[in-house]
Amino acid sequence: MRELIYYVAVSLDGYIADPQGGYEAFPTEGDHMSVVIEEFADALPTHAHTALGTTPPRTRLDTVVMGWNTLTPALEAGITSPYSHLRQIVASRKPRKTHSDITLTSEPLRTVRELKQEDGLDIWLCGGGELAGLLLPEIDRLVLKRNPVVFGSGIPLFGNAAYTARPFTHMGTRTFASGVAVEEYAS
Repeated sequence: MRELIYYVAVSLDGYIADPQGGYEAFPTEGDHMSVVIEEFADALPTHAHTALGTTPPRTRLDTVVMGWNTLTPALEAGITSPYSHLRQIVASRKPRKTHSDITLTSEPLRTVRELKQEDGLDIWLCGGGELAGLLLPEIDRLVLKRNPVVFGSGIPLFGNAAYTARPFTHMGTRTFASGVAVEEYAS
């Protein structure tokens, strides 16, 4: 069965973005980028592959699930289909106009459960925090890029959703000279 992997950058204090929704404080250069480019190349936006002169390998992920607020910065930058090499599912509470490559869902929990029953590679939960809180019962694996920065407030890793404790097993942590630690947990 396919897994839902929440692969996301997070601050030391558990925020995936600052109070304005920005993530510019997360380092984008350094030795930790080998994990991003080699192990999670499927999670790079299509325009990043173009800039790097690479092709998405499609060996780990074939679907991305994200909230509308996660898609918005790409739309504001004129990128209407940020992960055109993946099946793109966007959670939205209301109907919206999107690129034909994007499927909207108003029922992300049901949608993810259906996706997990299909054949294919794993499903990437890209963000945001509120969506992650809603989908927590379906998350099979957490891959956290813990960054050496404190926001103090912002968008929490699992939003403000009320949920009960859910144990995960620590599978390993890799630390890098950049100060980033990649932590992996399985349910």
